Amino acid sequence: MSTRMITTLLRARPAAVRVAPAFTRPSSDAHHQETFESFSERYVTFFQSAQDLFEVQRGLNNCFAHDLVPSPAVVEAALRAARRVNDFSTAVRVLEGIKEKVENKQQYQAYLEELKPVREELGTVLHFLL
Repeated sequence: MSTRMITTLLRARPAAVRVAPAFTRPSSDAHHQETFESFSERYVTFFQSAQDLFEVQRGLNNCFAHDLVPSPAVVEAALRAARRVNDFSTAVRVLEGIKEKVENKQQYQAYLEELKPVREELGTVLHFLL
């Protein structure tokens, strides 16, 4: 085939129009308020499915970045995720994060009391961590 024939064939073909997918960011007006229950459910689900240390730590960073104290269910899921990826220091950091987020020592003690069964299940060191 000659070069002239190839260029004629290429011109005769309809050009395939490729449309890039539109990625739009919601404006600040569209930002919805998430309830505490849906926040807790979202992070419990996240930690239950986290499979590696990076995911667990990323989830913890995002979770603790909010201006609230995560529910005991979220903390329990995070502790179990830290155990699943076999990272003791992350489990300790979860409890330290709770200690920093609560308003007073009584609230921290209430968290520890609520989490006592999971702390005993996951290890004696977590059980004695105050």
